[in-house]
Order: sequence, then C-alpha cells, then structure tokens
Amino acid sequence: MSLKILGVSGSPVPNSNTDRAIKAILKASKLESEFVKLSDITVRPCRACKRCVEDNICKQEDDFPALASKVREASALVIGAYCSYNSLDAHTKAFLERLWSMRHQKNLNEGKQVVIVVSGVLPMTSKPVSQIIAHHMRMENMKVIETILIRGNVPCLTCGRGSECKMSGAPVLFGKGTKASSDLCIRVEDQVDVQKQINQIGEVLHDHLFDKKNKT
Repeated sequence: MSLKILGVSGSPVPNSNTDRAIKAILKASKLESEFVKLSDITVRPCRACKRCVEDNICKQEDDFPALASKVREASALVIGAYCSYNSLDAHTKAFLERLWSMRHQKNLNEGKQVVIVVSGVLPMTSKPVSQIIAHHMRMENMKVIETILIRGNVPCLTCGRGSECKMSGAPVLFGKGTKASSDLCIRVEDQVDVQKQINQIGEVLHDHLFDKKNKT
C-alpha cells in the first residue's frame, strides 16, 4: 500500500470552506493524495441488503464501488462534513453507511488513520457531528488521529432572500436589521487558529504514516 491520503468532502457547496480545508491538509501532508467531492458523484444510502457480506463488495449500481477501491488503497482518510440542522449532512452520512460493506469478515479498513473536518456555524453544534463520524470510524476499527472544527456560513447570507425572510439566520447571528451579503461570509483562510491546525495536522499525518510504514 502506498502512502496515499484520500480526502472526501460531504459539502455540496462548490469550493466550500470544507473542501478547501481538506485540500489544505492534503497539501500540508506532502504525500500523494486525491480529493473526492461526494456531491459530484452518486453515493446512495445503504439498503441493508447484506449482499456485500461474502465478498465485501456493495452491489448497488452507483459510484460507491469505485470510491471503495480508492478508500481501500489509501493509507489515511481526511473526511470533511458540515453541520446541517445540528446533525451530519446527508452526503457524508451515506458515505459512512456504505463503508459497512468493507467491514464483514476481513475488516478491510482496519488501522487506517483518519482526520475529521467539520464545518458549522456554531462550534457547539459542530462537535457532536464530529463525534458521530468518530463513532463510525471506531466501528470500522479505524483510528481518528485529529479532529478540526471550522467556522462555516449560514446559507441565508447568499440565498438572495436573507435580508427579508422571516426564517433568516442572518439577524440571529449578526443582529436585527442585518443586510444579508456574501461580504459577511467567513473564509477558512481567514481563520488563523484553523490555518495553524491545518498545517500541524498535515505534519501529523505525514509522520504517522511514515512511522507506521517503518514498523511494518
């Protein structure tokens, strides 16, 4: 197995904070890597048909079998999700469910290193989401080595109706009378503490994988 890292993003927003944080970690690791955006492919939820039990191959006809091959070849995963209604987003949830097909008998992902990235408007809602992902990883006998929580943006800032909609999150976050605008969006690159963490996590990934290789 080569020292390759697979980054997987559950954010459907083009070039999102989640995407860019994952890519920055991959770059900081200085190892071979690949990035997959789940909204660009089709990965349906697990159907619990159990047809994967004998050969660890999911029988659904979508893009997961090809993605599973990438997961299997990788030494480490960087899984990025976003907090949706105080819970895990649907794309990431479906991906995690489908990893079940690789679990039976051979436990194909055992020992893989995992970094978790979660984007959310509020840290108090992002942390439980990161714990959901971490639980999935433990169930697959993978090892979470780092977790990073980044600031995301309420969609009301860029939906076009955020200034007048009675359900808008803009005034809740920024005060009554706030004019919703992309100018209020925070970029991951402007989050100083996060950028420091990203560089540190990249180095940790690099060191963990090389240490693991030298022990095998």
